[in-house]
Amino acid sequence: MNRIAGIFFLRDKNKQIFTVRQFMDNCARIINYLKKFVEVTDEEARLFSSYFHENQIRKGQYIIQPDFTARHRNYVLQGALRAFVVDEAGQEHTISFAIDDWWISDVNSYIYQKPATMFVVALENSRILQIEFEKEKELKSLNHKYETFFRVMAERGMAFHQRRFISNLTLSAEKRYDDFLEKYPQVAQRMPQYALASYLGMTTQFLSRIRKRKAKSETGFT
Repeated sequence: MNRIAGIFFLRDKNKQIFTVRQFMDNCARIINYLKKFVEVTDEEARLFSSYFHENQIRKGQYIIQPDFTARHRNYVLQGALRAFVVDEAGQEHTISFAIDDWWISDVNSYIYQKPATMFVVALENSRILQIEFEKEKELKSLNHKYETFFRVMAERGMAFHQRRFISNLTLSAEKRYDDFLEKYPQVAQRMPQYALASYLGMTTQFLSRIRKRKAKSETGFT
């Protein structure tokens, strides 16, 4: 810890510098998120937050790549990230997004500590809190409340992916876009059109036509 002009600074393992105020704000963010799902004491909350470290990610920087094991579960403080795979033809398929207060990783790689199959890249300059796999295991062993928290997160993730799977099977492309826009308007506004199109299972050109048609409809032009 260093002190400059009366302000304390913390330096993380990647040599990035944060003020104590930033550090405390970040702790408060993850603690508030924890308390949405489990009841914890102040001491339990502080212990939980101490197992995370902050990392700053530049736009275009990858935090996970295929063939390298995902070592962290990532909580987004600020920014936007995208997880995607590339098929044999070189086509990208978006698996998930994450913006402020969302989580992202290659879950299969993280849980089983096997080489990743996905890319996770920052779409904006971002700040994330990360917990390492072994640290998470240790945290769960300390208190069943932490185990409950991560179980709830897993259950919510499974439910979300089931809804998405059913949507892809039963709804038209335009209806999928409408539903996404209704449920996640902030995500739709912040994601590049190519990324949103691949997430919804359509081409960028087709999504562009849908948007143009809707814009004309809203303005009364045909």
